[in-house]
Amino acid sequence: MKESISIVSESDTIFARRRGREMARSAGFNLVDQTRIAIGISELSRNIVLYARKGKIEIEIVRCAGTLGIEIRAIDEGPGIPDLDKAMLDGYSTSAGLGMGLPGTKRIMDEFSVDTAIGSGTKVMVRKWLNKELY
Repeated sequence: MKESISIVSESDTIFARRRGREMARSAGFNLVDQTRIAIGISELSRNIVLYARKGKIEIEIVRCAGTLGIEIRAIDEGPGIPDLDKAMLDGYSTSAGLGMGLPGTKRIMDEFSVDTAIGSGTKVMVRKWLNKELY
C-alpha cells in the first residue's frame, strides 16, 4: 500500500498526518507508534510548507526481513538546507519555531536519512518498524 499526498498548505499537513495514522493502524501499529508516525509526518510536511512552499509526502507500507514497517518520504524542490549539521541540532530554527522538526523526527523513528542540496530541494526518508526488536 502506497500513497502520495501533495503538500502546499497546513490543511494538506493535517490530511497527510491523518492518512499516515490510518495506514499505521491498519498495518497493526499500536497507539503510541501511530502517534509517533503522525507526529513525524506532521513535522516533515510542516517543513515543506514553511521552507519549500510545495512538495509531497509519500507513505508506504514496507517489509524487510519479514518485518512490516511504514516508510515516509518528504520530497520537495525548495531551496535545500544550507547547514544540515545545524538543522539537526535541538533548538536550532530559522523560522522562530522550537527547532524540534528534524532532530525530533529522527528520535521518534527507527530509521532516518536526509538528502539535500542548495537549489535542488530536500528528501527526507524515515521508517518505523512494527516489531523493531525483530528487525
